[in-house]
Amino acid sequence: MDQDSHCTAERELLEAVSRITTSSTTSPSDEEENQPKAEISCQVRKENPEKDDMQDSSATLSPNSSMTTKELQEYWRNEKRQCKQIKLLFEIPSTRIVEHHLSKYVMYKIIILQTGSFDSNKSVIERRYSDFEKLHRNLLEEFSEELEDVTFPKKTLTGNFTEEIINERKLAFKDYLRLLYSMKYIRRSKKFIDFLTRPELQEAYGCLRGGQYTKALEILLEVIGLQERLTRGNPVAVVPTLCAIVVCHKDLENPASAFEYGEKALSRLCVHTSHRYYMPLLETMIALAYELGKDFLSLQEKLEEWKTKKDPIRVFTLKELAVREYVR
Repeated sequence: MDQDSHCTAERELLEAVSRITTSSTTSPSDEEENQPKAEISCQVRKENPEKDDMQDSSATLSPNSSMTTKELQEYWRNEKRQCKQIKLLFEIPSTRIVEHHLSKYVMYKIIILQTGSFDSNKSVIERRYSDFEKLHRNLLEEFSEELEDVTFPKKTLTGNFTEEIINERKLAFKDYLRLLYSMKYIRRSKKFIDFLTRPELQEAYGCLRGGQYTKALEILLEVIGLQERLTRGNPVAVVPTLCAIVVCHKDLENPASAFEYGEKALSRLCVHTSHRYYMPLLETMIALAYELGKDFLSLQEKLEEWKTKKDPIRVFTLKELAVREYVR
């Protein structure tokens, strides 16, 4: 199993600790990553750290963080444990032919699970040939050298729906996904992660905007596990999804569940107080804590502290932010 020695969030957190503590602390150097063997032959050039699409500019540490040295050190230790690379396995066990009035295509069922242990939370998605083709075309724009020896299954004029062709493509697409995942800066790229999560997230946010909170929540809960695994090195990336789950639970009058997911989102923003979701989330959490009879003074103090350090500007509510995500 290949392992990323450190992720961006870990290095940033270590730097924050070094600024606060009196002793000098240096971050460990990155180790050379050993690429695993892939089932499709491909020559991989040395990875360029500038290609990591998942570095969110809004995810940088806030210089105004009110965390104590002890809190930062504990947060860094937790992030270090979470940043360990999770090995995912891709399987395509079955397909189905879809026929509409004017079109006919094959949907490939993709199962994504964690290796090394029994994974009861496997993710299941479906993609068609054109989705894989679009992914390959998008990746070539940025990773042309990594993919120069990869042969992508080509379209055929006839026989696309024969059992032989479908089975060949099933195997080829399985190997293709495993190969992409074996390359660090491809598996971290927004294009790869979007291929695996964006269609479901678009559907979920569409349901949320339409007031179909039960359906939206069902989809969001299915996709959040996969999204967390794919963005392990950038925990802030899942904050919008967590907040959308908060909104759904809140509107479905499940304040306890809303508060639970709000705490998960807030824990990812404790050193990212400039993030656009931070203040709306705090306001929502204060209201939920009051409703549930929980202590909200510490949350209120954080909110007041944030307001004193920021210029008075209009801030969207949590729901207003959520409905703006994934607008086509």
